[in-house]
Amino acid sequence: MTDHLQIAIAGATGRMGKMLIETVSAAQDAKLVGALDMAHHPLLGTDPGATLGLLTGILITDQIEYGLKDAQFLIDFTRPEGTMAHLAIASAMGVKMIIGTTGLTEEQIEQLHAYAKKTAIVFAPNMSVGVNATFKILELAAKILQEGYDVEVIEAHHKHKVDAPSGTALKMGEVIAQAQGKKLKEVGVFSREGHTGERVPGSIGFATIRGGDIVGDHTVLFAGEGERIEITHKSTSRMSYAQGALRAARFLKNHATGLYDMQDVLGLKHL
Repeated sequence: MTDHLQIAIAGATGRMGKMLIETVSAAQDAKLVGALDMAHHPLLGTDPGATLGLLTGILITDQIEYGLKDAQFLIDFTRPEGTMAHLAIASAMGVKMIIGTTGLTEEQIEQLHAYAKKTAIVFAPNMSVGVNATFKILELAAKILQEGYDVEVIEAHHKHKVDAPSGTALKMGEVIAQAQGKKLKEVGVFSREGHTGERVPGSIGFATIRGGDIVGDHTVLFAGEGERIEITHKSTSRMSYAQGALRAARFLKNHATGLYDMQDVLGLKHL
């Protein structure tokens, strides 16, 4: 059907890529039309659904233009350098992008704004609906617990994750800082070792765990005198990220240009 969302996926052979292929293939309103991966990958030229027991009718390619020739949308959960290369070509071709890549620099994020003048982009450190609901809950909690409570963000991920703290943990810190009228880069504490002295009032601390196959656990601790409040989100499958990315594609269907996040997609900004 012509009204299907025509979707290409970057990093098609990775853990997230496979989950996205499965999710898009199962959606009644979407069609997988492209699959990208790195040059010299041994699975180039094979069907991206083969390892999942699916026949998609397309082949994995490292040629970005070819992979996007039939696409309206590109979903990208890869690495910053790959994402930016994909975005440069996608924006020139008018392909809209859903970006879940973490670890982008401030300069790269600024570039997103420039590319968003050419095409529509959803950029979010976490596409999960539950995580984005948690962001909204944290905003409210941070306002209520502004006085007399110390804030710590604790996150755990699998041993293969290459950036720390996670993009989701940083976003949680940003949400809390903004709700309290601060800037995270001024109050964030990202490492502690040796004689650190007492905790600086108003700071937001981060702790990182890496090990095993943990998909993603995040806890924000508001520690006061005589009590503490813990707000936790745990992911047991990447399916929630894939479903959120598909929801973002549906949102972008009605937007030609602009930079959005999952709070826009879910209509949470005005709650």
